[in-house]
Amino acid sequence: MRYIHLIVLLALIPPAGPAQEVNVYSGRKEALIKPLFDEYTKETGIRVNLVTGKADALIKRLELEGENSPADLLLTVDAGRLYRAKELGLLQAITSVKLDKTVPENYRDPQGYWYGLSVRARVIVRSRTKIKPARLSTYEALADPAWHNQLCVRSSSNIYNQSLVASMLAHHGPEETESWIRGLVGNFARDPKGGDRDQIKAVAAGQCNLALVNTYYLAGMLSSGIDAEVDAAEQVALFWPNQDGRGAHVNVSGAGITRSARNKTAAVQLLEYLVSVQAQEWYGKTNREFPVRDGVAGDSILQSWGEFKADNLNLAILGENNQDAVRAMDRAGWK
Repeated sequence: MRYIHLIVLLALIPPAGPAQEVNVYSGRKEALIKPLFDEYTKETGIRVNLVTGKADALIKRLELEGENSPADLLLTVDAGRLYRAKELGLLQAITSVKLDKTVPENYRDPQGYWYGLSVRARVIVRSRTKIKPARLSTYEALADPAWHNQLCVRSSSNIYNQSLVASMLAHHGPEETESWIRGLVGNFARDPKGGDRDQIKAVAAGQCNLALVNTYYLAGMLSSGIDAEVDAAEQVALFWPNQDGRGAHVNVSGAGITRSARNKTAAVQLLEYLVSVQAQEWYGKTNREFPVRDGVAGDSILQSWGEFKADNLNLAILGENNQDAVRAMDRAGWK
């Protein structure tokens, strides 16, 4: 009889489940995110399996894998990419009081498909010796003929430039924006090539006097410890555009829960952790970006640039306008 009772009691004990885990596809390099995930595992016991790669390649991989994808969370850069992942049906909407309370409304998808984790601005950098800051004002003014042969910028195939143009479309409409692009192209000092660091180096080398770059590239060069990069970065100065108007164009790195997520609850918990004070401080300083959460100390280099006014456009619009931006850039001759 005792054995029967023991069998009944054992049957009432739920079987031990598998250890909790989250599978992350990340467009950020391993060194820029894995230490934070390791700390999260220490705190929670939830293992984070990380796959890193080029952002567009990871989105394509998710698309090809479909419902069989092992990914629970997609982490990538630029709202344009996050919007594309949503439109391809690769993400699912979630409800999180913590995320909605912490992440400003303009830095997240209105339906909860993705959330910004850190903020970067696309700014003007100028030659310290050749261009006085008083001569600069807005993105729009860069199309003025006075800047003929003075601007360096990367290709129109780059999502950062596409998102900048997408924001211009939101503020000015198609005709005015395309006219602005034509003026901008007329002021290129050379055909677009290279990344943002290459534009900074070109200004330092005297190939141009102005460039459009993301803030974290300049901060990364200044803190790189590589003499040539530090020297080039110190020869340019950052200028915040449109401070008397709508503010500087900003974008985010962010993340969303995949449609195929098998560990959804754990993935949402991880996403919520990424906007905690501890995570925001580490993430912002490591990636040289501005924390998305208010009241968090940012990187010292970024702090040295002072406060700035940011465009409060909802970043989902950058994705909505992306294809129109690409077509306008093509028509205007931005290679």
